[in-house]
Amino acid sequence: MKYFLGIGGIGISALARFYLLKGEKVFGSDACDSAIIEKLREDGAEVSIGQRPENIPGDCDELIFTPAVKEDNPEMMEAKRRGMKMSSYPQALGELSKNYHTIAIAGTHGKSTTTAMLSLIMVEAGLDPTVIIGTKLKEFGGSNFRMGKSDYLVIEACEYERSFLNYHPQIAIVTNIEEDHLDYYENMDNLRRAFEEFASHVPDTGFVIEKKGVGLSSKVRKIEFSIDDPEVGEIRKIVSLPGEHNLLNALAAYKVAEALGVDKSVILSSLSKYIGSWRRFDVFELDDLILIDDYAHHPTEILATLKAAREKYADKKICCVYQPHQYQRTQFLFDDFINVFSSSLGVLIDKLILLDVYDVAGREGNEEIKKNYNSRILAERIADERCIHSEDDDLISKFDGYDVVIMMGAGNIYDISHEVKKSFGYDCDSCTNT
Repeated sequence: MKYFLGIGGIGISALARFYLLKGEKVFGSDACDSAIIEKLREDGAEVSIGQRPENIPGDCDELIFTPAVKEDNPEMMEAKRRGMKMSSYPQALGELSKNYHTIAIAGTHGKSTTTAMLSLIMVEAGLDPTVIIGTKLKEFGGSNFRMGKSDYLVIEACEYERSFLNYHPQIAIVTNIEEDHLDYYENMDNLRRAFEEFASHVPDTGFVIEKKGVGLSSKVRKIEFSIDDPEVGEIRKIVSLPGEHNLLNALAAYKVAEALGVDKSVILSSLSKYIGSWRRFDVFELDDLILIDDYAHHPTEILATLKAAREKYADKKICCVYQPHQYQRTQFLFDDFINVFSSSLGVLIDKLILLDVYDVAGREGNEEIKKNYNSRILAERIADERCIHSEDDDLISKFDGYDVVIMMGAGNIYDISHEVKKSFGYDCDSCTNT
């Protein structure tokens, strides 16, 4: 019997659902309720809101916790007192990966989309994979999990705090490697070494698929892909999502499926049906306003999303509402944020609204960092009258005259977007995407 601490998280909830569908009893807790938790309850999990020692049933034999949980969490302390087996979510998923023919998708950007595309190809090809993904997938009924009957397991492999080093894939994809999570890695050399080690987990019978130029020194078979590959022309004709980055995501999925022996016609058919993942260029039509929810929070991702928006809505006025994610990330990438937004204003977007930085508990620096690397100073450094810093909640009045609004970031900007949708009369629990 397993207990999941932080069960509402996008990854750990999928693992909890795996054990539920295996017939095990699942208990857990989280700080607040959510649609993910409600779905887990419908599937049979018993979930408490708030963390207390007494939440953990006496006959639970393992506690699986999200890496965000602190050592002094009362349920962590209770599990230690009882001598329970304790595993982080990456550790538990890593153990599971040993029992499958695992395909792990890593990279600074594009993990979720590539995982989604590959999963759909494999389903249509009859390979029937089990899938654990870091987003909700429309084709899986709005779920971040799919239970398959084959020995294939497809997982999204996050590099934060070297989580992906727990996994044991037979096939590894590396979509790209760029500066991120430098609060943990400190520099690119350390980050690259972690990716090298991740690739080294692939056995001699497996292979690594990487974007050309990544340059991992893996000793196993390696397949590279690039925007110049001949398959891109065919993919461009059938993939509905805009942007070169989505062509590369589709190409990475194509290369894996091809190596697995999937017929080309099945690959292209599957990619043509892909309609996008939750908060990955997620489009809603709200009367005369087009609203796009997007998870981008790294300068490269932001630029790719803005380019895609301009490509799709070439003649429309576009406003971007961006919420920086974490003060330390903002500090490390401050000049990159300035360059991306400065070069985008008047070209890719017509207005930029910067919300306050989303403060990630336990992952922030000192008050000096917060003082010098915040949204107000970012707006001042961008130094363009089309860029404003907004502290108030009255965003809708600022959308007047704009056809497209992009709500962008990895924090609680999704909740703000929810409120915008509701103000237009949408039931956000059932609203449909275009």
